[in-house]
Amino acid sequence: MPQDMPPKGGYEAVQFKRNLPARGFRPATMLVGVGLITLYGWYRIIKGIREKNELAREKMWGRVHLIPLLQAEEDRDLVRRHLADQAREKALTGENFKVYNSDRYVRPTFAATPGYTTK
Repeated sequence: MPQDMPPKGGYEAVQFKRNLPARGFRPATMLVGVGLITLYGWYRIIKGIREKNELAREKMWGRVHLIPLLQAEEDRDLVRRHLADQAREKALTGENFKVYNSDRYVRPTFAATPGYTTK
């Protein structure tokens, strides 16, 4: 049996490459888009950090300016307590005893001291 041979002029070319249109954006466009989104995010983060720092600074200065008012309120409360203690002492004992050797006012301390110390 004779062997089959290719036809004269050869076979037709086989099309193996697909001609599909490119889908989506080009990589450079995607990179620029992601970069812009990232820059906008960093802008918002930095803006938020600055806002938070400004609010913290405002809070701190607000507290600094309230210190004299709070100190005066505490002083009025201490005077009221001191006069009430003196009146109570005079009612119980009949006179006021001096605790210190001077007439200077000594601010009372309400510190709790432990009854024993450990070493």
